[in-house]
Amino acid sequence: MADFKILTPETIDIFAKRHYNNKGAGQEEFDDDMNRFKYLKRLFRKYDTSKEFKSRLIINHIIILTNVFNIEAATTLLFFKIDKQHWSILKTVLIFLNYMPEDELIDIDIDQNVMEELKRI
Repeated sequence: MADFKILTPETIDIFAKRHYNNKGAGQEEFDDDMNRFKYLKRLFRKYDTSKEFKSRLIINHIIILTNVFNIEAATTLLFFKIDKQHWSILKTVLIFLNYMPEDELIDIDIDQNVMEELKRI
């Protein structure tokens, strides 16, 4: 995974455009794909407040992001865009999808409730 800690709000769009695999797409489609990060943030916040985990929707957004970027770039963007308080949820989903090894970012715990929910799919 690229070091997302060196990215800044000023450089994140450059990084995203450099790794965007949907080259024939216009700015509007790129913006739509970038909005998926906002949707994920909302879904993670909803899980925090209501414990409602929309696993299929979250997985779909992440799979689409890894398709239009690539797994490494999408993971970097996700950890940059998602609030740190939700990293355990994010890490759990990424591990479930085999997009991230369990021993990466070892200081971030796996959310066992989320993992149980994902295993029910």
